[in-house]
Amino acid sequence: MTSSNTRTYKKLFPYFIQAIRGKENNFTTGSIRKAIFMLSIPMILEMMMESIFAIVDIAYVSQVSVNAVATIGLTESVITLVYAVGIGLSMAATAVVARRIGAGNIQGAKEAAVQAIILGVLVAVVVGIVGFLFAKEILMLMGAESALIAEGYGYTQLLLGGNITILLLFLINAIFRGAGNASVAMWTLVLSNGLNIVLDPIFIFGWGPIPEYGVMGAAIATNIGRGSAVLFQLLILLCGWSVIQIKAKDIVIKFKVMLHLVQVSLGGIAQFLIGTSSWIFLMRIMSEFGSEVLAGYTIAIRVMLFTLMPSWGMSNAAATLVGQNLGAKQPERAETSVWKTGKYNAFFMGIVSLVYLIFAYDIVGWFNENTVVVQNGGLCLQIIALGYIFYAYGMVVTQAFNGAGDTGTPTKINLIAFWMFQLPFAYLTAVTFKMGAVGVFIAITAAEVLLAIIAMVWFKKGNWKRIEV
Repeated sequence: MTSSNTRTYKKLFPYFIQAIRGKENNFTTGSIRKAIFMLSIPMILEMMMESIFAIVDIAYVSQVSVNAVATIGLTESVITLVYAVGIGLSMAATAVVARRIGAGNIQGAKEAAVQAIILGVLVAVVVGIVGFLFAKEILMLMGAESALIAEGYGYTQLLLGGNITILLLFLINAIFRGAGNASVAMWTLVLSNGLNIVLDPIFIFGWGPIPEYGVMGAAIATNIGRGSAVLFQLLILLCGWSVIQIKAKDIVIKFKVMLHLVQVSLGGIAQFLIGTSSWIFLMRIMSEFGSEVLAGYTIAIRVMLFTLMPSWGMSNAAATLVGQNLGAKQPERAETSVWKTGKYNAFFMGIVSLVYLIFAYDIVGWFNENTVVVQNGGLCLQIIALGYIFYAYGMVVTQAFNGAGDTGTPTKINLIAFWMFQLPFAYLTAVTFKMGAVGVFIAITAAEVLLAIIAMVWFKKGNWKRIEV
């Protein structure tokens, strides 16, 4: 190690320790580079824990059957649709909490947090009832074969029925991020995914008195792991171990605050409904090519999450920086933070794309030895990796809009990129021109590139600086 590298290491290491301890939560002053580093490190580690779990989960389930893997792909495409409401609410919570923290209004941040949690519970209860009662019908609508439904409906039933654990976990973490407590969000996911990884093989394959549940065991492990993390989050909020402390007297419905959150979240809800519904249509097209092709696609997407999640971590850092700096009346600092974060994210994603382009088939082969599965999964990884640098900027800029409370602009961008371009293009190439799954892969990459270009052009216009939340 050179003396220059040694000096850099000695300079960054204390910041790294400070970041994971969460000693700093206001990022409206000082070095922007340091602010990005302090926020990104816990957020990247948080997202890496999530992506590690996604990889481990699919590795275990791949040992059950091809249908089990396909079940996860179909179920997750549906659950992301119903979570669009929760994700939109999370965007609103992050934007409002960050803006209040930046302005020094802790009480306002606390009120927004409480109302967001109440709304999240209401959504989760409705989704849970519908998902539990109609799991088979949901899989049938997604084009699943009868054998897949018979084997996998229990997974769908439990994951949708217990969705409150997943929804609250990410919603409360969004509150922590807005408050600048990124390290708290990180540690909750360490707990959640650590438990998931340990419990997955126990419930999937059976251990001691616990019977073998197959793919349904993955859902059981998820509910236990994430449910435990939610209890930990609530303990943090109630005991005041973060910037925001909630007391029993604070847990009341405040319709004005709740309505404001709903208004801010509408753009985010529409934004993700557009994005996730397009994903469902893509899965529906993929199901036409059989379970093996669908399984390859599902494995590839899970592998991609391993790198997209850390990238989302940096994007979430941009959202917090934008929200806090706008709250502190520093729009130019907010804009500079976004472009710098995008540059760092693009560098990271560029390296990852090279790895996927070279080793795609080997990576998919670690999870399944079926030739058709490996061929389609590897090809999916390679084609989508071609657009990774564009994804890097697209994710950061989109989250910057959301952090500013301007959820309407990303909604318009998603509408153009996904519904007006991706879906027609995917159907034409895959079905009309008979390119099969390759047509879907190309459509995904082309749409994400288009999204990034439009987002950067509109971001430069600066209308997001004038949004009030």
